[in-house]
Amino acid sequence: VSYLVDRWRGNAPAYGLIEYAAFVSFFPQLIAGPIVRHNQIIGQFAQSPWREGVAEQVSRGLVLFALGLIKKVFFADELAPIADTGFDAVAAGQAIAFGEAWLAALAYTLQLYFDFSAYSDMAIGLGAMFGLRLPLNFDAPYRALDIRMFWRRWHMTLSSFLRDYVYIPLGGNRGSLSRTYATVMATMLLCGLW
Repeated sequence: VSYLVDRWRGNAPAYGLIEYAAFVSFFPQLIAGPIVRHNQIIGQFAQSPWREGVAEQVSRGLVLFALGLIKKVFFADELAPIADTGFDAVAAGQAIAFGEAWLAALAYTLQLYFDFSAYSDMAIGLGAMFGLRLPLNFDAPYRALDIRMFWRRWHMTLSSFLRDYVYIPLGGNRGSLSRTYATVMATMLLCGLW
């Protein structure tokens, strides 16, 4: 979508079929992100796979992939049954204790974070193992001091995509206050549907 919009705006070159196909089918980031734009990766395909520093990049990618796998298997997957127990009980119409409710909510919050963060780490690590640099997608969002910083650190590539291709084209904050609120609501609605 970003490539087609950028082509329509006149902000992107016409790529050959092979470059474009490599971009849209590069598997590490397709399922869970990070959202990679054409201008962030297509140029990297032309670089030599044996360029200087690639061994270090591949080893860093392997470490990042392993850390992502650890987050997924040992944290997200272990937290899922705790969250599921609480949510399943409520869905079945049972009343759960205050502490159980908070435990389920906290477990789900952490499960969600570790799942998304793990998938992003694994995708970025796989990209590095292929000699490609993918954009950072999470920057310790739970260490943020306010909701604005939390949003900027959580799924950063989705936020920038929505900003550049939805929020700003709809007018951003350039109109009246009510127009700005409508733009924010439309952007958040699309984010929720995503």
